[in-house]
Amino acid sequence: MFADSAKIFIKSGKGGDGHVSFRRELYVPNGGPDGGDGGRGGDIIFMVDKGLNTLTDFRHVRKYAATNGQEGGKRRCHGKDGQDLVIKVPEGTVIRELETGKIIADMSGDNVRETILKGGRGGNGNMHYATATMQVPKYAQPGQDGQELWVLLELKVIADVGLVGFPNVGKSTLLSRVSNARPKIANYHFTTLNPHLGVVDLGDQEGFVMADIPGLIEGASEGVGLGHAFLRHIERTKVLIHVVDAASTEGRNPVEDIRAINGELERYDPALLNKPQVIAANKVDALFSEDEDPVQRIREAFEKTGIPVFAISAVSGQGVRELLYHVYGLLQKMDEAPTMFEPEFDRSSLIAEAPLPYTVEKLEDGIYGVEGPRIEKMLGYTNLDSEKGFEFFQNFLKKNGILDDLEKAGIQEGDTVKIYGLEFDYYK
Repeated sequence: MFADSAKIFIKSGKGGDGHVSFRRELYVPNGGPDGGDGGRGGDIIFMVDKGLNTLTDFRHVRKYAATNGQEGGKRRCHGKDGQDLVIKVPEGTVIRELETGKIIADMSGDNVRETILKGGRGGNGNMHYATATMQVPKYAQPGQDGQELWVLLELKVIADVGLVGFPNVGKSTLLSRVSNARPKIANYHFTTLNPHLGVVDLGDQEGFVMADIPGLIEGASEGVGLGHAFLRHIERTKVLIHVVDAASTEGRNPVEDIRAINGELERYDPALLNKPQVIAANKVDALFSEDEDPVQRIREAFEKTGIPVFAISAVSGQGVRELLYHVYGLLQKMDEAPTMFEPEFDRSSLIAEAPLPYTVEKLEDGIYGVEGPRIEKMLGYTNLDSEKGFEFFQNFLKKNGILDDLEKAGIQEGDTVKIYGLEFDYYK
């Protein structure tokens, strides 16, 4: 089963925690702090694999996580970094943030490898926090959390030209005649389930990539039938060829078919109508009526709007060469680079800084100590003698969870809190 969309959960690794330890060597009874830093968490990396052409594998495995960084060790030993996770996808895969639908990355063109989620940074060991006022820091920084996202993967084929039309009008037959593609061809009313790509070789190193886009049914823009699966693949193409059954072998009206398809394109994304269009009036080998020329009727309806009409037979090859060279001429006037979708999602919103460490400990009955680099820094610029400054200091302790940790340690009203030579009575 061809799959051109999938929802998956991705998570980068957490950074390893910094370590708390002190040098303990012969003849060095009171060595300084030597706790090492934690390792970096693994990244989530997407990479194009040109051997893939479907997202089927993602229907079976939904969750992907890189490994966490290792905790730092004694003697300034750095924790081992987490292993990156490389996720391979087909060329043309667009990665969207699931909730907002915003584009994170387009794995097309030169963008063959991209880091989507960065692993968390490792926390600093206590060797970083020795100061003149705190020579034996008993705290280390925790590792930064990894990032996580639910993402939607969408495969949008990379082709210069897209064949569009209702089922059974001859798109697959045309593609097989003009290219190296070998799509399954049969007289059936159900739509092709997956896009087929073929290289059209015009000689002298001239040519282009053509795709037989899955057939359309009315209501596709609302997701009826294959719906968005059809329309998704049109977004990257540069020129659209409407293939219609000019002979109306199954009673279809080719003029109304073209209008129905353009209506679906407009409802899905009005910008799709800005693409150059060409009409291939197919099955002219099956025309037997001498009273009316259906190809002329199609020309009268659309050539006045600037859409050229070519009478062709995908079976016999009649008119096909003229069609291909006209399309090639249109492509020559356009940018050769594949259509790329620009990123819209702000990944910086996923980054949460690891908090600076602190310790809360019971020194003796009724006396508790609080230490930490951020607390020491805050005291340096806060005037505790003013009412406003002291209120700021209390809010700081509450906001950072220090008051909660004091209560967990068993502090009671009236007990003393010591912070870098300052003493405070604890009251709720």
